[in-house]
Amino acid sequence: MDDSHDIRVLAGQRLMLGFDGTQFNADLAYIIGTLKAGGIILFSRNVDHPGQVKILCRNCQAYARQCGLPPLIISVDQEGGTVARLKDGFTRFKGNPHIRTVEEARHFAGTTAKELQAVGINMNLAPVLDIVPSGMASVMKDRAFKGDEKKVSKLGLEVIQTLQSRGIMAVAKHFPGIGRTVLDSHFHLPTLDLPLETLEKSDLIPFADAIDAEVSGMMLSHIFYSRLDRDWQASLSPVIADDLLRGKLGYNGIVMTDDLDMKAIGHDMETCIHQILKSRIDMALICHKGPNIDIAADTIQRLLKEDPVLYEAGKQSYKRIIGVKNTYLNFP
Repeated sequence: MDDSHDIRVLAGQRLMLGFDGTQFNADLAYIIGTLKAGGIILFSRNVDHPGQVKILCRNCQAYARQCGLPPLIISVDQEGGTVARLKDGFTRFKGNPHIRTVEEARHFAGTTAKELQAVGINMNLAPVLDIVPSGMASVMKDRAFKGDEKKVSKLGLEVIQTLQSRGIMAVAKHFPGIGRTVLDSHFHLPTLDLPLETLEKSDLIPFADAIDAEVSGMMLSHIFYSRLDRDWQASLSPVIADDLLRGKLGYNGIVMTDDLDMKAIGHDMETCIHQILKSRIDMALICHKGPNIDIAADTIQRLLKEDPVLYEAGKQSYKRIIGVKNTYLNFP
């Protein structure tokens, strides 16, 4: 993979991008055909009803094939409750705090998988595996399963296994856990001042169990864990993404950032991309149309060309992404 075309594919597959509109349009043609994005993400702004979503997803995949590219990961946040992008025409669930039993978790995941598959969405950015301490006004109190690490793990694993057994990639989030924070990373940079030993006894347990269950993806939080990495929040941290998640916990699936457009980031996009590549993070999630998408694509290409170490790591990321597409999207 030494020519410019292959560099563009290597770079593009590292991107999961948002867009405007409810139909295939010039922006999607650019994202897919020119930038060669590995995935797209749907929000409420892209959804009218199931029939429309099905046509949108079908046209996006058809264009990727026409361009000679691997099939797209088409993702959505369909947690239920406060975070559910698909509403009209889809089953509405109350969300994780209302799921108390394995049977309820299985029902949520089975129904959701069936409805996602019917419209061509192949990845659910769920389940939330964050643990909310009892009595805490956590930012995740309306999105997390209730209970300790054992309960969260048990319910989360049922969601993962049910989704994936029905052909929908699951993504565990938000590693290494944000249930103890009260600030919203959409608007602030939360800090969590806890040693690794404390996290290992609680917050990390559901994620470790998800790794054992071969969860397809792992989403990093934007939280600054001051005892783990003094310089970078988790989504940009080689200590957390590479040393801890890949090294110590042995995760070999797709690692992705949370949305890089969030206020918690606080860095320019070039800096973000350099940290992402350095940290062996596979996919950068950019959820809004704008210059950051082009900056990210250009920066990945430039760094892959300039730095042999990042290039070799980039080939490994590409293999992980294609491996998941092979498993779930029948891509040889």
